[in-house]
Amino acid sequence: MLQFGFLMNTYILVVAFVVGLVMGSFINCVAWRIAHGEDFIHGRSHCATCGHTLSSLELIPVVSFLLQKGKSRCCQEKISLRYPISEVLTGFVFVGVVLKFGVSLNSLMFMVLAIILLGVALVDLETGIIPDGFILIGIINFILFTCFKGGTIISTLVNGVLSGIAIAVPILFLTLVMDRVLKKESMGGGDIKLFFMVGLYFSIQSNVLLVLLSCIFGIIFTYVFQSVRVGDEENPMAFPFGPSIALAAVVSVFVAEKIVQWYLGFF
Repeated sequence: MLQFGFLMNTYILVVAFVVGLVMGSFINCVAWRIAHGEDFIHGRSHCATCGHTLSSLELIPVVSFLLQKGKSRCCQEKISLRYPISEVLTGFVFVGVVLKFGVSLNSLMFMVLAIILLGVALVDLETGIIPDGFILIGIINFILFTCFKGGTIISTLVNGVLSGIAIAVPILFLTLVMDRVLKKESMGGGDIKLFFMVGLYFSIQSNVLLVLLSCIFGIIFTYVFQSVRVGDEENPMAFPFGPSIALAAVVSVFVAEKIVQWYLGFF
C-alpha cells in the first residue's frame, strides 16, 4: 500500500500504468514472434500482414492504435484488438500490484509474473502450446526475488516448491487417469507445468482457490470463445487452458489470501 502524499502516490501510479502499457506491448510482440516462429530477440517490429517495418510513432502503446483508427498505416489492414486490450489490462494490473504491495520487491516480482502470464496466454491461444521458456523464466523470477528479499530464503524457497508440487502432482495424477478413461489427452503437459510455476508464488491453500478459479474461467472462456481451438488433430475440440490458469493466477495475487482467511474463519 502506498504511504506517500497524494501527488507522489498519483505520480507512482501513473508511472506504473505507463510501464504496464509498454511491457504489455513488448510481451505482445514477443508472443507473436514466438507463435510464428520468428526471432524475438533481434529484428525490428513489423506489420503482421505486409511486413512493413514499424516506425517509432506506430509503436506507442494504445496511442498508435487510436491515431491509426485501428488500421495499419501501410496496408490498411485491421489491427487486432488484442494489442490495445492486453496493453491496457497490463497497465491496470501494474497499478493494482503497486496499490497492494507498494513500492517494493514484491511489486516487481508480481509485475514480472504478470508479463510472463500474458505471454503464456497469448501464445497458447494462438498455438495451443505453452513454451517451456516462459515456465523457466517464471521459476527463475521466483527464486531471484526470494533471494533479493532476504529473510528466511531457504524456508521460502522450500515452501514455494512444496506448494508447486502440491498443486501440480494431483493434477498430473488426475490427468493420467482421465487420459486412460477418455482415451485421449485431457490436459496438456504445458498446463501442468504452468500450474507448478504459478503454484510457487502462493500458499497451498491459495493454490486450491487458484485451481478452482482456473476451472471457472476455463468454462467461461470455452463458452464465450467457442471458435477458439488449439487445432489438435487427435482432439479437435481441445481448448487452450493456459489463459484460464494465467488469469486465475493474476486474480489470486489480489484476492486469494483474503478469501482463504475468510473461509478459514468459519472453522
